[in-house]
Amino acid sequence: MVHLTVDLIAKSRKHFKKKRGLSFPEYLKTLTHLHFSNKNIEDIGDLSMCTNLTVLYLYDNNITYIGNLSFASNLTHLYMQNNSITHIDNLHNLQNLSKLYLGGNRIAVVEGLEQLHQLKELHVENQRLTPGEKLLFDPRTLDSLAESLCVLNINNNNIDDIRDLAVLKELQHFSAADNKLCSIEELEDVFSHWPQLFLMDLSGNPVCKKPKYRDRLITVCTSLEALDGREINDLTREFLINWKASREAKKKKNNKHDVWSTHPLFSNKAEKFQFL
Repeated sequence: MVHLTVDLIAKSRKHFKKKRGLSFPEYLKTLTHLHFSNKNIEDIGDLSMCTNLTVLYLYDNNITYIGNLSFASNLTHLYMQNNSITHIDNLHNLQNLSKLYLGGNRIAVVEGLEQLHQLKELHVENQRLTPGEKLLFDPRTLDSLAESLCVLNINNNNIDDIRDLAVLKELQHFSAADNKLCSIEELEDVFSHWPQLFLMDLSGNPVCKKPKYRDRLITVCTSLEALDGREINDLTREFLINWKASREAKKKKNNKHDVWSTHPLFSNKAEKFQFL
């Protein structure tokens, strides 16, 4: 079993380039980045001497549990994708964390992020879930991220409903490709709460085959610059928005006509004229 400890750092030529006049403990305090991806690491040991750590690369390992990071209050980027993590735990002290990469793990519920008020990006794509299981979101975590989260990647997680995500009003980049989203009406409602959204990928969902799928989403997401990898030009957007406005005006006019034509006063007059 490989543990990530200060001893492992000391043995790594890539990391331990001792600066002249510095002891090893002093050197550890100067570290801002640690690169230990694809090292068969199964556990995070005591790294508390690395007090200035800002970026930690631990992707492509065998880690099952997030632990021993409470010291890392300066950490801004954490890369732990493609491990075997089952729960999001012990991140509450990472007050400055802005980017969290947890794709390719075994996480069933996005939770435990209530204290991460600086989090801008969350990547939880491609979770290795049991058959029939889908990725879920703790409402408390979503509420806490509503003012900060700008990028969310939930690709390939068997998700069929995203209504709970509507609270994430600061989203700018949303990826939910290869899921099971079916309802265009549900998407229109959710996206109407995301005025800053400019990049979105829903490719591989059943909803993509619905009539006018692309046109309807472009008219709802007025800031969207690209959908499913295809750019949206201003001329197309303007035409679709005008088309929608014209259609709604016509529908409103028809509804008003129907109301008057069924009014008792006018229906009686119509019958009287018809009798004469």
